[in-house]
Amino acid sequence: MLLCNIFRNFEVAAFTAAVPGAVGIRASAGDPGEAERAFAEARAALGGGSLDLVVNAISPSLQGVPYGTHLADAGPSAMDPYVRDLIPAIFDVTRIAAATLGGQGHGTLIQVTGGSSRRGMPGRGPWAAGAFATKGLLQAVAQELREQGVHAALLVVDAVIESGKTAGILEGKPAEYSTTGEDVAAAVAYLHSQSPRGWTHELMITPAGDRWVP
Repeated sequence: MLLCNIFRNFEVAAFTAAVPGAVGIRASAGDPGEAERAFAEARAALGGGSLDLVVNAISPSLQGVPYGTHLADAGPSAMDPYVRDLIPAIFDVTRIAAATLGGQGHGTLIQVTGGSSRRGMPGRGPWAAGAFATKGLLQAVAQELREQGVHAALLVVDAVIESGKTAGILEGKPAEYSTTGEDVAAAVAYLHSQSPRGWTHELMITPAGDRWVP
């Protein structure tokens, strides 16, 4: 399994300590050369074997740009974290994964994104544009890889994921208004376990306490 993200050193160390046999590879998904290296090192760590599962959970690096901005108030750089950084990084991981898994003739590619991939919300126009682009990319690659025996799916997490980074956002809110990393991992495991006779190409997580708008 290869998990693609932009990790800090201590996060890689925590992951490898928590998962027996795991190999931690730190790389920037925003650098095509680094992404290529991560895939190559992962395969080498497996003794040159194949990759069964690739999960790409890159988040935008906002770098001082507000996450929620009404378009009338947005500055000219509001789209930069998505067009300049996020979408190219997702594209690079997707194309490398497609070549790797397609060459093997098997495997699962899962791209994680947010609820803005299914509907634009006020104050989140730039993020919705990036999320919709991600959805379109995965729809294309899912059709391309089906014929090669590879399952590609979009996992939409329409929720705040409970973690140390989101503690302030979730403070005072019932647990039913958020989801957990374990829930996301269970969704990934479900998608990976599917038979080619019934592949799901888009799956959405929505907490029970949240308002669900199709």
